[in-house]
Amino acid sequence: MSVILATAGQDDKIRFWEAPSGVCSRILRYADSQVNCLEITPDKQYLAAGGNPHIRLFEINNASNQSILTLEGHTGNVTSLGFQRNGRYLYSSSEDGTVKLWDLRSPTYSRSFDSKGAVNSVALHPNQAQIISGDQNGSVKLWDLGSSKCINDIIPESHSSSTSSLGRVAIQSVDVSNDTLIAANNHAEVFVWNPNDASKTENGGEPIRPKAKFRAHSYGAYLLHAKISPDGRSLVTTSSDKTARLFDTTNWQLTQTLSQHSKWVWDAVFSADSSYLVTASSDKTARLWNLRSGAPVRQYTDHEFAVTCVALNDSST
Repeated sequence: MSVILATAGQDDKIRFWEAPSGVCSRILRYADSQVNCLEITPDKQYLAAGGNPHIRLFEINNASNQSILTLEGHTGNVTSLGFQRNGRYLYSSSEDGTVKLWDLRSPTYSRSFDSKGAVNSVALHPNQAQIISGDQNGSVKLWDLGSSKCINDIIPESHSSSTSSLGRVAIQSVDVSNDTLIAANNHAEVFVWNPNDASKTENGGEPIRPKAKFRAHSYGAYLLHAKISPDGRSLVTTSSDKTARLFDTTNWQLTQTLSQHSKWVWDAVFSADSSYLVTASSDKTARLWNLRSGAPVRQYTDHEFAVTCVALNDSST
């Protein structure tokens, strides 16, 4: 089973790693900007990297360090991206206020949704029919790919000080599984809904109350990323407080705090079996954690500046 692990950040380079040894096996240069986000296709053939304002696609098993496709259409930082299950389509979000859908047979986007505010995070529902976005205006939107319409616009009730001109707190990260939709604002408040409930109410309907709400990190800390594990049992959050934290999705209680990084932790990704986690930090390192023990088992240390994103695909299919 091959393991594809890549990291990137503010040094304009993408690094591939031998996950067990910690040896950097390949370096790609990302011209023109820092790298904000990374994603690997389900078949492990391609790596997508989002910068400012381009998305570039690299062939993982090709010795050439040149991108094979540049996707142009965003006009600001690309903040988040991912692939549909078959890997033929890519979705992305940007500070330009849009969510875009791309057919990888073409360098231009096939659809664009206007969020009316910088979009910080985007996720695809496992049913492949809805995209969830979180934006700087404190809004969680559900986009229906069949009708190309926003079918719900949820504004969580925050108890933190406003970070937007609309008097709301910016949504920093969203994620969704079959039975859980989460949105986390940048003041570390996490909101949880049933995605089926969230998709039933049309715009302008009764507000949907979260089934759970909690603070993932202490007051004064910024939450940077939140991700549901592949088995659906855990949520990881990363923060300016130099930690990544794990929560049990059955009761939303804190189960582990991973605290070996010395600066902000920007990103985190689970292994396919949910038993390992890789984190990326401003301390110029990424770390591999054994979640059964909570111990760091490997450190990846070749970046010259902050590591802000990480991608991992160790699936057996």
